[in-house]
Amino acid sequence: QVQLVESGGGSVQSGGSLRLSCAASGYTYISRSCMGWFRQGPGKEREGVAAIDNGGTTRYADSVKGRFTISQDRAKSTLYLQMNSLKPEDTAMYYCAARVYDSCSDSWNFAWYFGHWGQGTQVTVSS
Repeated sequence: QVQLVESGGGSVQSGGSLRLSCAASGYTYISRSCMGWFRQGPGKEREGVAAIDNGGTTRYADSVKGRFTISQDRAKSTLYLQMNSLKPEDTAMYYCAARVYDSCSDSWNFAWYFGHWGQGTQVTVSS
């Protein structure tokens, strides 16, 4: 049973920073896998924010490039999302997602690509 547990959300002012974490369990994290971060704002569809594969190749949505950094500690089976220069439009529930035993593809930014999800952590950015 794959389990993903996010933490690190909160409320910050515009321009601030937050670091999200996602602890993974239930599968061999160090094996080939694609890990991603998604977000869903009020009344919006879930959108891909960033993804990383076992080789460390990263992918980002244009809206967060240069501000967000995805990383992982495979020894700790933990995924991170460092978010800097936060804007009010970044306000959303952020979800960790995993596609196990496979690599990331150009479909990484679609929710259907991932089979496992965490419960989400709320990020609120005030102006």
